[in-house]
Amino acid sequence: MATSEVLLIQPVESLGAEGDQVQVKAGFARNFLYPQKMAVPVTRGNRKQIEALKARRAEREAKNLEDARAQATKIASTHFAIAVKTGDSGKMFGAVTAINIHEKLVEAGFDAMVRKQVQLEAPIKELGQHTVSIKVYQDVEAELKFDVVSENPIVEEEAASKKEEAPASEV
Repeated sequence: MATSEVLLIQPVESLGAEGDQVQVKAGFARNFLYPQKMAVPVTRGNRKQIEALKARRAEREAKNLEDARAQATKIASTHFAIAVKTGDSGKMFGAVTAINIHEKLVEAGFDAMVRKQVQLEAPIKELGQHTVSIKVYQDVEAELKFDVVSENPIVEEEAASKKEEAPASEV
């Protein structure tokens, strides 16, 4: 099969980022990458363009990394509560999932967050304080602490049983 070496002008998913030189099938380059202005053929004349693209990419990635670190510290300082429905004894109905956590983050002002950035291993099925990892950028993660609380008041079984026993001993 014929292959072509191309210079990517824009990031192409599962192929490479801006400024990368990649080997692709000639038909893919000719029929898709070139008409979409995503790549140009690698020639001696393109060497300056390659260097300019790499410099621009490095600059952009440094800025993105700096922004991600700032957002990670902001996420780490954020604390919120997720209210869930519970039974009288405090047992949860359902579970808290990554979708619920993502919705709370969006409400807190993190509009650019994507649900896949919430690294929740398993749904949360207990009340109390929990910690989840948020992947902000490639190598930047933030620890988010939040509380899972009950919407309705929890009646303690011990307190309820003592109230029932007290009138019986007076009679």
